[in-house]
Amino acid sequence: MVITFGEIMMRLATPEYQRFSQAKNFELSFGGGEANVAVSLSNFGIPVEFVSRLPDNDIGNACLMELNRHGVGTQHILRGGKRFGIYFIEKGAVGRASKVVYDRTHSAISEIEKGMVDWDNVFKNASWFHWTGITPAISQNAADICHEAISIASKKGLTVSCDLNYRKKLWNYGKTAQEVMPKLVAGCDIILGNEEDAEKSLGIKPKEVEVETGKIKSDAYLAVSEEIMARFPKAKKVITTLRTSISASHNKWSGVLYDGEILHQAPEYDITHIVDRVGGGDSFMAGLIYGLMTYKDDKEALNFATAASFLKHTIHGDFNLATIEEVEKLMRGDTSGRVSR
Repeated sequence: MVITFGEIMMRLATPEYQRFSQAKNFELSFGGGEANVAVSLSNFGIPVEFVSRLPDNDIGNACLMELNRHGVGTQHILRGGKRFGIYFIEKGAVGRASKVVYDRTHSAISEIEKGMVDWDNVFKNASWFHWTGITPAISQNAADICHEAISIASKKGLTVSCDLNYRKKLWNYGKTAQEVMPKLVAGCDIILGNEEDAEKSLGIKPKEVEVETGKIKSDAYLAVSEEIMARFPKAKKVITTLRTSISASHNKWSGVLYDGEILHQAPEYDITHIVDRVGGGDSFMAGLIYGLMTYKDDKEALNFATAASFLKHTIHGDFNLATIEEVEKLMRGDTSGRVSR
């Protein structure tokens, strides 16, 4: 069983590609880094429990129903607090970037306290614990709980994975990511990120990056991966997502995985018409966890993660609803998109 821990929010998106100033209504759904991973894993048939804290009201109930509908376990979600976190999204197109506005100050999980979660019970039948850099960015309390969970999971022998997930707009409670994240990352076996995550969270920067285009030479990450493993000796694998942003609607997408000896690289996908890129990294992480739990070969696990994330870019909302069959079909090179009937 996999355990994920973090905040799930109400997502309010402008219809189609409208700007905030144009919208007369918003499309409501739910999403959040660790919850997105949980839904993807459940969709792939992996038992998963999501740990969080939600207000004890009708919105919290609706969120639980949505998670349960996707097969995600919610028995360890705490009820309490007064606020449900919200994020607004205006989806970009062509040369206009997407925009996100957060409304999550004093949300229920930001006011969580040490000792509220019975981690011994949570991890009772678990083999894997996943968290992201979003959670410790919410508040000092959330960072403390995250550290508590990582420490207990490590002592119990669970595989601990982290998506560095740097969010500039969230680190505003008096601590920087580089002050908080290294202590947490030290307890991880699997570390995922991109070029900004590694630099902003850990102070590690690849040398060959074209900032304007986001184009990265994958070989530059060998040195970065080696440095991460040297600084965090518990890490067994370091994975980097590679995104080349041609426009808001057109990206190229790949990834590399370093296992301490070999730098594996996934095929590069040309995503010419992005439907929704939010949750793309989460779908990659979920695909990676599934791949590492299922395949014997790291390269195949990486390829599954990359293909799963490619498909997420074609799906509205935070959740990746692609099936294993669809992902493996893409891995075999079938990108025709022909009608299945």
